[in-house]
Amino acid sequence: MSALALRALRKRFGDVVAVDGIDLEVRAGECFGLLGPNGAGKTTTIEICEGLTPPDSGDVELLGRRWSGGEHELRERLGIQLQDTQLSEKITVRETLDLFRSFYRQARSVDEVIAMVQLEEKRDARVGTLSGGQKQRLALACALVGDPELLFLDEPTTGLDPQARRQLWELIDRFRADGRTTLLTTHYMDEAERLCDRVAIMDHGHVIALGTPRALIAEIIAEHLVEFSLGNGAVDEASLRALPGVSAVRASGGGWQLEVAELHRAVPALLAELERQKLVLTELRTHSATLEDVFVKLTGRHLRDE
Repeated sequence: MSALALRALRKRFGDVVAVDGIDLEVRAGECFGLLGPNGAGKTTTIEICEGLTPPDSGDVELLGRRWSGGEHELRERLGIQLQDTQLSEKITVRETLDLFRSFYRQARSVDEVIAMVQLEEKRDARVGTLSGGQKQRLALACALVGDPELLFLDEPTTGLDPQARRQLWELIDRFRADGRTTLLTTHYMDEAERLCDRVAIMDHGHVIALGTPRALIAEIIAEHLVEFSLGNGAVDEASLRALPGVSAVRASGGGWQLEVAELHRAVPALLAELERQKLVLTELRTHSATLEDVFVKLTGRHLRDE
C-alpha cells in the first residue's frame, strides 16, 4: 500500500523545467529520503506533494486522496516542517503549539509534543529568544502536534547539535515504528543511510536513482574507495586502470580516486606501481563506499557543497 504516489508529475517555471515527468511511490510506514543538489527539483516536488504548489500536469495521491476535493481531510492527516519556518517571535513555545493544535479536530497534547522535542525548559520562553536549533525543534513540534499519518520534513536537522540530531532520529524511528510514513530531504548522507528505508536521488527534474541505500551503493559503486595524492609528477592513468581489483578511476580534488572490489590486492599493487613510476605519495586514504560516494558519482557534486 502506498502513502504517496506521483505519476508523470511536471512543473515548469518560465523556461526552467523544475520537475520533468516524475513517477514515484512512497510506501506506507517507510521513511523515504529525497536527495538532490540545488536546482534538482526536490523542493518543488515536495511543495507539490504538500499542496503548496500546483503541478502543470500529472497526478498526486496522498493517503488515498487527492488535493482536489480532499484538501480539508488531507490537512488533518499531514504534518509539514518547512526548511525555513517563520513563527511569531512574540509568543511563547506553549502558545505557539496551542495555536497549531487548534487547527486540528484531533491532536496530541501540547505538553506531550513539547516533551517529544525536548523543549520542556523553554515552554514559557518567547520564540524570539530561542536558538536556531531550538526553533528547528519547535517547527518539528508544530508538524507533530496534529498526530499526522504522513510527515514531510525538509532538512529537519539543520542547525541541530549532534545530540539533538540523534534525538530527532529516535523520534523519526518511533514515528515509523507506529506505522506512520515520513518523506524527508537532508544534506547529511549519514542521516539518509541511518533513517531511510529507501531514497530517490534527483537531478535536473528527474529521478536518476531509486532504492535502499545499501542496494544503491552495491549497484552503482564498488565496495571500497582508495584516494591518494602525489607530491611530484603525474601518474599514468592507464596504469591505474590496469591495477588488479580496480573497477573505475577518476581525478578528484587534485588527487585520484579508485573504486576497488578487493582492497587487499589493489593497495599493494598501487604502492608498487607508484614506486615503479618514481612518484612520491603524500596522502592515502581508504574507506567503504557510502551514499555520498554514490551521489558524487551520479551527479558529479557533493550534496553539501551546493
